[in-house]
Amino acid sequence: MALDTANKTQIIKQYQRTEGDTGSSEVQIALLSTRIAALTEHLKTFKKDHSSRLGLLKLVGQRRRLMRYLKRTNRESYNKLVADLGIRDNI
Repeated sequence: MALDTANKTQIIKQYQRTEGDTGSSEVQIALLSTRIAALTEHLKTFKKDHSSRLGLLKLVGQRRRLMRYLKRTNRESYNKLVADLGIRDNI
């Protein structure tokens, strides 16, 4: 479930640190969260789609690792991102 270009650009602009920043942890976590939400909705309809479920689990693990890194390096930015995206803080 790839994101369309307009939606992806909007998310990047909202969470980037500086102009042209597309790879910071905040941007990556926001993009992953959007993809996770889309896959979750897909799996509510197609319960037997096991390959998408595996992809979802991989995305969740990747987001979890990025969040753990961000929490360790920049606590203030982490707290803002968790509040913004509505992600549980159980790391």
